[in-house]
Amino acid sequence: MDFHRNPSTNSASSSTSSTSSAAAHHQPPPSSATDNDPMHSWWESVSKQRSRILSLAALLPSGGVAVSSLADSDRPAVSLLSSPFAYSLISSALSSPKSGSGSDRLCQWLYETFQSSDPHLRLLVLSFLPLLSGIYLSRVHSSDSSSLPSLAGFEAVLLAVYSSEAKSRAGKPLLVQIPDLSQPSLYHAPRNKPVDDRSRQSVGVLSPPLEPHLAVKSTKRAIIVGTALDCYYKQVSQMPAWSKLDFCKFAAAWAGQDCPCRTKLDRDEDNHHENGNVNGIGHIRLLREDSGFSNGTRSGDGDEVDYEDDVIKEVVVVEMNTLGINEDNLETKGVRIPLPWELLRPVVTILGHCLFGPLNSQDVKDSASVAVRCLYARASHDLAPQAILALQSLIRLDKNARAAATTAATVTTNASSNANTPSKAKKPEILLVSK
Repeated sequence: MDFHRNPSTNSASSSTSSTSSAAAHHQPPPSSATDNDPMHSWWESVSKQRSRILSLAALLPSGGVAVSSLADSDRPAVSLLSSPFAYSLISSALSSPKSGSGSDRLCQWLYETFQSSDPHLRLLVLSFLPLLSGIYLSRVHSSDSSSLPSLAGFEAVLLAVYSSEAKSRAGKPLLVQIPDLSQPSLYHAPRNKPVDDRSRQSVGVLSPPLEPHLAVKSTKRAIIVGTALDCYYKQVSQMPAWSKLDFCKFAAAWAGQDCPCRTKLDRDEDNHHENGNVNGIGHIRLLREDSGFSNGTRSGDGDEVDYEDDVIKEVVVVEMNTLGINEDNLETKGVRIPLPWELLRPVVTILGHCLFGPLNSQDVKDSASVAVRCLYARASHDLAPQAILALQSLIRLDKNARAAATTAATVTTNASSNANTPSKAKKPEILLVSK
């Protein structure tokens, strides 16, 4: 705390002057000096984090003691971020049927914490963004959404993240430079002589300039949630595994469940290599247009449809097991929702990291593999060319990566087994020397 002298108390007497000079000698350094002190900045950051965590513990009576103990570490926000128990508690509170209202104290805590300038606290809030946005979108698009309470608490957090991203972009769109194949690069040389024509350079718009929004309207909901997920993607490498798992499971549910097209690309390629064996014919039969699915929704009734649903689930499990994916990762959350490109683009981008991030666990990669195939089926139903191309590329890269990993594991196993196999002792060589 800075202390300031009051100039009106200065006296002409020598005693008062000496007292004031001594007080000035013991004053703390100016604020500019303390701001530049790394130790002071670190302690101020830790104090903020401890204060926010203690206020969070007060909102979680069932496990508040365990959460408050995390505030005693040297990096409280990081400790909370890496605690599966704390994430489980907060996840349960956010998943409560009465959560998300304007009076929800947990949503208020997330909103106020994100307004902090501390990057670790903002990262902590972003880690819950997949869960929050998944619950929010699922409730908005559920069949009984009219009877649900207000979701103003969820929307306030989403708007806070959206406004932060809009401010950082400063009214500019997100652009990407499209390579010009007529110009040479590290990977190719053009057939014709390259022409230095800068007017031919193509620029693609990933996201248009963001407009300020004070409320979440139905027509702007996709762009607001999608922009918030863009903000999440910027920090996705620092997110814990359970946050990514929640995102993958919600993404699979948003696409729609139990559609046979989710493994169409895998089966098509397998059937091409197998030249149409019996299993391939059986798989193709499941993809006929009258299979009970139209635009991602199931139609028809009767025993035949129920039987086909069971067969579809069995096919999905078989295909996932073929890829080495645990059946437990087929679990999904949420409901089917509309997926415009403004929302689907950041979803696909995040799933790409979950699939190929070098530090991701196998559970995250398996869940992302399931989600990508579900979204590919949905994009095929919706006839969305951008999504089909992007998701098809991810599926093929995933299959190639899994095949390469399997081959490498086989080679390693064979090499280790050969190394452990005892070999016969070689006879000593006898050299005959003529005199």
